[in-house]
Amino acid sequence: MSGTFMQMALNEARAAAERGEVPVGAVLVRGSQVIARDGNRTRELSDPTAHAEILVLRAGGTALKSERLLNCDLYVTLEPCAMCAAAISFARIRRLYFAAADPKGGGVEHGPRFFSQATCHHAPEVYGGIAERQASEVLKAFFRERR
Repeated sequence: MSGTFMQMALNEARAAAERGEVPVGAVLVRGSQVIARDGNRTRELSDPTAHAEILVLRAGGTALKSERLLNCDLYVTLEPCAMCAAAISFARIRRLYFAAADPKGGGVEHGPRFFSQATCHHAPEVYGGIAERQASEVLKAFFRERR
């Protein structure tokens, strides 16, 4: 099932690319139910916080009527940045699945490694490298077209 959710996230990343956004997609799931799905919308919304992860966490909170998304899993096509990692922690996400690592901007396995900090109150289980090749290809194609 996790492959299906990551494929949905990849579809959201592709849709973001078509909008001219950096192609990152995210899907929020509880059990087998998709709660929210979206891609980056920072340009469209003129909002530097409109990362795919933040958008689905916001939608999930609204749908579940809670700021804590207990027993929810998040699938994202790129390793979350520090801002998104903090939001994931605050939302109490159970498991984080991400596709491509982000050595420059990542905040989970790279950079600040948010979940490893003593000040982090909740760390989800983290699984990286799911559909990594596909996610990397989507990102590389997007940036290749802009150079």
